Amino acid sequence: MKVRFPLWPTLIVSVAVLVMIGLGIWQLQRRAEKEAMLALVAANPAKPATAFPAFPPVPAELLFRRSSVHCLHVVRWHSEAGRAADGSTGYRYIAECRTGAEGPGVLVAAGIARMPDAKPSWQGGQISGWIGEEPDHRSLLSRIGGKAMPLRPMLIAGEAVPGLARLAPPGAADVPNNHLAYAVQWFFFAAVAVVIYLLALRKRASPPADPR
Repeated sequence: MKVRFPLWPTLIVSVAVLVMIGLGIWQLQRRAEKEAMLALVAANPAKPATAFPAFPPVPAELLFRRSSVHCLHVVRWHSEAGRAADGSTGYRYIAECRTGAEGPGVLVAAGIARMPDAKPSWQGGQISGWIGEEPDHRSLLSRIGGKAMPLRPMLIAGEAVPGLARLAPPGAADVPNNHLAYAVQWFFFAAVAVVIYLLALRKRASPPADPR
């Protein structure tokens, strides 16, 4: 049985497969870049304190460096899953602070609580800790397409504010490095697309069944 390859469907599938393979190779390149960045980040907590960055993105040479900010007033609180200094888990409370009449403001991860409905009494002031980034809720597609907004700087408090427990100090393990997994996924998708298309062609070329 001879299988014929229709021009346009074959061209479309070939382009899609090449794109997926290209994305897989790109993720492998990103993995090497991320590993070099993690080596730099791992040494940052031991370096001297530095000025807190006002605008995103946070460069690798500043991530997890010691710093401090002055929260003029807490505008609002929000919480999400986090880890305490003693290794337990809970809800990390992040304060959105005003730093002046104008300007970008600042985010402060002020501490952790067992319950999601805690009401921290802290209203602002000088606070020190480590330079981090806000939680990443960006979609994978937006990041791949280059349309994702950079993550804003966030101070991770070294000491918890009243009513909250101390957060775990940041480290290189907190930086996700999923590029190998993403690469494997893209290569897998490319292989599946090829297999499905070949099966479809084989079915299309099969002679019709005898109705008798």
